Amino acid sequence: MKLGLHIYDFSWPGGGSQIGPTLVRIAQAAEAAGFDRISTMDHVWQSRYLGGPEREVLACYPTLAFLAAHTSRIKLLALATASPYWQPVLLAKTVTTLDVLSAGRAWLGIGAGDYEEEAHGSGLPFPPLKERYERMEEMLQICLCMWQGEQGDKRPFEGEHYHIERPFNIPQSLTRPHPPILIAGDGERKTLRLVARYADACNLKPGPEIPKKLEALRQHCEAEGRDYNAIEKTCAFAFDVGEDGSKVGELIGQLRWLAGMGIQTVLGAVPHVYQIKPLEIIGREVIPAVADL
Repeated sequence: MKLGLHIYDFSWPGGGSQIGPTLVRIAQAAEAAGFDRISTMDHVWQSRYLGGPEREVLACYPTLAFLAAHTSRIKLLALATASPYWQPVLLAKTVTTLDVLSAGRAWLGIGAGDYEEEAHGSGLPFPPLKERYERMEEMLQICLCMWQGEQGDKRPFEGEHYHIERPFNIPQSLTRPHPPILIAGDGERKTLRLVARYADACNLKPGPEIPKKLEALRQHCEAEGRDYNAIEKTCAFAFDVGEDGSKVGELIGQLRWLAGMGIQTVLGAVPHVYQIKPLEIIGREVIPAVADL
């Protein structure tokens, strides 16, 4: 099992002037501890569960580019790009740029979007769910067109929602054939079908429903002629090691439980991550303990 660090809360001591330096310390500590990747969310408002728009949140892709400049190994991921907010060519170009500047460490993490209040309050597009899925699928198709060959696909893309005269892309991503694609969400009819058709990884909610979701994914893979084992199974979680590591054993047990249901990579939010010590404890005691799961 691999662990990733999910950064979701930027309300750290020192206010706005200390967000950058604190983020550098967190990223470098995570890389030194052996985390496989860093993810952050794609929002203009903080989550309603973390205080809403009155709390600090950073734009996703500039944050990932900043992290790329201060690390050398760790992979970089949006969890997840809010597809309704993006034009597909700009998204493909943004992920390509991140991949080039990070020496091939970028992922495309994407979802259909779920923060309607944020979208409406910010004047951002948020069509009905059916249309969001249709647009996300076309967006994935356009990204893959732009990552073809040395320049992208020279043929126009004609979809129901998007028309792209020439899906042109220079420079190409360093990761070939394209940056890995992760689709977030565990809807059995739509989301997991898109995973089977387009993605290199899924991202599920933690819980006893995971085996049922993975069985649905397996069936979609059979229908698509896709190798189920080629898709990385990930989920989001919380990495709470407690004061001075008092909950390390509990966390390892939880990760074993997830591994037993088929999860291969866990992207965890770490309480009080700015203190750095929790990352050091995870690197010393948790990552080695779950590496062979």
